[in-house]
Amino acid sequence: MPQDQSTAIIDLDVPGPRISRHVYGHFAEHLGRCIYDGFYVGEDADVPHVRGIRTDVVEALRALQIPNLRWPGGCFADDYHWRDGIGPRDQRPRMVNSHWGDVVEDNSFGTHEFMDLCELLGADAYISGNVGSGSVAEMSEWIEYLTRADDSPMAALRRENGRDEPWKVPFFGIGNEAWGCGGNLRVEQFASLARQYSTYVRNHGENTTYRIAAGASDADLHWTEVLMRSFDALDDPADADKPGDPFQAISLHYYTMTGPWQDKGSATEFSEDEWYLALQRAAFMERLLTRHGQVMDRYDPHRRIGLVVDEWGTWWNVEPGTNPGFLYQQNTLRDALVASVHFDAFHRHADRVVMTNIAQTVNVLQAMLLTDPETGALVRTPSYHVFAMNTPHHDADSLAVHLQGVPTRTTDGAELPLVSASASVSGDRAHVSLTNLDAEAERTIVLDLRGREVTGHEGRVLTAPELATHNSPDAPDAVAPVALESVRPHERGLEVTLPAHSYATVSLTLA
Repeated sequence: MPQDQSTAIIDLDVPGPRISRHVYGHFAEHLGRCIYDGFYVGEDADVPHVRGIRTDVVEALRALQIPNLRWPGGCFADDYHWRDGIGPRDQRPRMVNSHWGDVVEDNSFGTHEFMDLCELLGADAYISGNVGSGSVAEMSEWIEYLTRADDSPMAALRRENGRDEPWKVPFFGIGNEAWGCGGNLRVEQFASLARQYSTYVRNHGENTTYRIAAGASDADLHWTEVLMRSFDALDDPADADKPGDPFQAISLHYYTMTGPWQDKGSATEFSEDEWYLALQRAAFMERLLTRHGQVMDRYDPHRRIGLVVDEWGTWWNVEPGTNPGFLYQQNTLRDALVASVHFDAFHRHADRVVMTNIAQTVNVLQAMLLTDPETGALVRTPSYHVFAMNTPHHDADSLAVHLQGVPTRTTDGAELPLVSASASVSGDRAHVSLTNLDAEAERTIVLDLRGREVTGHEGRVLTAPELATHNSPDAPDAVAPVALESVRPHERGLEVTLPAHSYATVSLTLA
């Protein structure tokens, strides 16, 4: 095999676990310009909107087939009291957003506005409930307010506030980062609270809620183990197809950065070594999923409990001149490849990973969209394009990809494979994702396609002249996907040449 060539063996007729579309979920917190000036501009704004919600943001996210949206946090969730965000906006009490910029929050975007946003997006709601400073009764009343149809007290209150029919709320988070900003709890304390609070997030009428308990940070396997011990027996084969009780999933948070917490690294000014370091740390997600999954398997051999990675992505130093509490950062080609590496890992763990949520959707951290406060322009980031290119993976069956002849680079004390890949199949279509992490050299990949006849193919590629290239109002398409012309027939299937530092997809038509 030539030195610049690798092989990806894919059995197209051996489907694996299904990749839930919810792996491509999003996250919106009351943080910086994510909600206000991101999603929501108010009903008096000059920017085109529907009931105060930006039209261009909705259109851009609908193009991604956004499956779900997590709200109101994050750390903000455990300071949020939902009754402050209902009723006439001019009568809603204000609060201090102590976590993010110490600014005053006027609660003009609350439950009704969020559920309106989800309906405009065609996305499922993922509500994050307040365990840190809230009460069991408060959480119980919120789910009743949202989902009950009859004349119960909370349903009647919802109608007073202008909404007759209940909403569907498929996902509900039991706290957030309970080990930190969500209460500084020990896991033994939180495990009991998670059972208690989950019990009162009831299923009303036809609404069935999937409850997600706040899980571990990074490699805290002890947190995962104690939560798994808190379940009643999960190993009975007779219950293998039943969801867990009283909650059905636990979460995991992990962020990619190249420096310490106090100096996480620049979003746009980084060396080649920092390029590889970021990608190595992104690839660490694979190890986290494996290790947490092994702990979960010990107590849950039938995999009744889901793993939800509801905060992930890059976290860099804020852009110079912006509020340090608003977490605004630029988004480069490097961020796009961080995303592609994560998705490959999520696809490989589709039997356990039921949902993920990138942090965050607009104007915060690894955002899909940036809104310019001066011009009102909307910018689609390189990360946005990875999500767009991957939509065929939604609810498709995963396919194992066996890579051979992949070069590696020693980075951060570990070997980083310079090619990442995953694949899926749905009916007569298959979709292959390929990432060349090499900063300088192109790479040819032979797609050894077995088991089904391939009758057609189409490729797309995302790359840029420089590693730090990013999009802006002046150059909105500096990083944008184009047709991948270097896909050629090969005796074993197809041959694909990937440019240096690129992400590509190859869609296959099958007989």
